[in-house]
Amino acid sequence: MNPFDFVGSKMYEFRAPQIIHFGLGCLKKAGSEAARFGKRALLVTDQSMQKAGYVAQALEQIKAGGVETAVYDQVNTEPTDKIVEEGLRIYKDNQCDLVVALGGGSPIDAAKAIAAVATNTAKITDFMGLNKIAKPAAPIIAVPTTAGTGSEVTRFTIITDTARDVKMLIVSDYLMPQAAIVDPLLTLSMPGWVAASTGIDALTHAIESYISRKAQPLTEILSLEAIRMMGTYLRRAWANPEDLEAKNYVMLASTVAGMAFSNSSVAMVHGMSRPIGACFHVPHGLSNAILLPLVMDFSRVAAPEKFADIADAMGETIDGLTDMEAAQVAVEAVHQLCDDIKIPRAAELKLKKEEFMKMAPKMAEDALASGSPGNNPRRPTKEEIIEVYAKLFE
Repeated sequence: MNPFDFVGSKMYEFRAPQIIHFGLGCLKKAGSEAARFGKRALLVTDQSMQKAGYVAQALEQIKAGGVETAVYDQVNTEPTDKIVEEGLRIYKDNQCDLVVALGGGSPIDAAKAIAAVATNTAKITDFMGLNKIAKPAAPIIAVPTTAGTGSEVTRFTIITDTARDVKMLIVSDYLMPQAAIVDPLLTLSMPGWVAASTGIDALTHAIESYISRKAQPLTEILSLEAIRMMGTYLRRAWANPEDLEAKNYVMLASTVAGMAFSNSSVAMVHGMSRPIGACFHVPHGLSNAILLPLVMDFSRVAAPEKFADIADAMGETIDGLTDMEAAQVAVEAVHQLCDDIKIPRAAELKLKKEEFMKMAPKMAEDALASGSPGNNPRRPTKEEIIEVYAKLFE
C-alpha cells in the first residue's frame, strides 16, 4: 500500500471572504467594513428592500462609518446584462470605489457583476465561464437578506444575456466578496414562498456540493452540517417567521452551504435550473426546488453511500438498510420536506408541458454547456436531461 494513498495526501484549495460577520444585529458592522475598502459606495439592492426598510438601515450604518453612498435599487429577480450596464453608469457617475450588495441572490449577483465591469474594459457578456475576468473587481461587501443563495461567500454570479436569452454562469476569484455581513434579522420579512424556495435552494447547494465530483474533505464537512441544519430547522423557519432560533440556523446553513459549493461546485440540478429561469423566468430557487428530488432520484445509483449520508443528515433512520435503500430514503425525505413547505409543482408555476418540452432540447444543451452536470456523480446525456425535464409534469 502506498503510504501517501489516503485522502489527506491530496492538496486542496478553499476560498472564502476575508471576513464573515454572522449573528443577530451584525448589520451594524456595515459601516466599519465599508470604510476599510473605500470612501464612496454604490449600494445595489431592489425595491422590496426599500419597502422593508432595510435600505434605510444599511444607509444609516454605512454613513456612520464615514462612507458616502449612492443607491441603485432597480435590480429585478433575474438580473440581466442591462441591469449591470445601468448599475455601472450610476457607479461611475457617482465616482464610487466599492460596491455593497443588499438583498437576495439577485442584488448580490448584480453587485458582483457591476464590481467586475467597473474595473475591466470588457462587457459582462465577455466573462461567461471560468476565470474570464482579467483584473480584480471593485471591493464587494455582501449583505444577504434571504437564507438560500449563499452568494455572499461564493465566487460565482449568474447574469442573463438578453441577446442570447442565456443565463451566464460567471466564475472568478475576483467575484468573492471581501466581506460578508450575515444578519438573520434581515430575513424576518421574507414571504413564505421565498423562505421555502430559498431554503430548498440552500439545501440543493449542500447536497450538490456533497455529491459533486469536485468535493473535498473541507467541503464535505460543511455540506453535511448544512444538510443537518436544514433538515432540522427549515420547516420551523417556514412555518413561524418569528422563530429566531430556526431563522438563525437556516441562515447559517445557507452561508455554510455557500462556502461548500463555492469550493466544490454544484451539479446537475443547477445546470438544469438555469435554462428554466432564462426561458420561463422562474425564480432560481424555485427552479432548483422542483428539480432537486427528481435529479436526486436520477443520481443516487452512482453514489449510494453519499446519498445514505444525506439521509442520515436529514434525520432519517437508516439502521439496517443497504446504502441503496438508504439512498432512496434520502430522495423520499427531500420529497417530503418540499411537500411540507408547499413547494409548488410545475403546473402551479404555470409551466405548460407542450411549450416547456418544445424548449427542452435547447435547455438540455444549455445545461450541459454550463459544465455543472459534468460534476454530477451520474453524468447525464442530453436525452437523459430531457427525460428528467419531462418528469416535472408527471
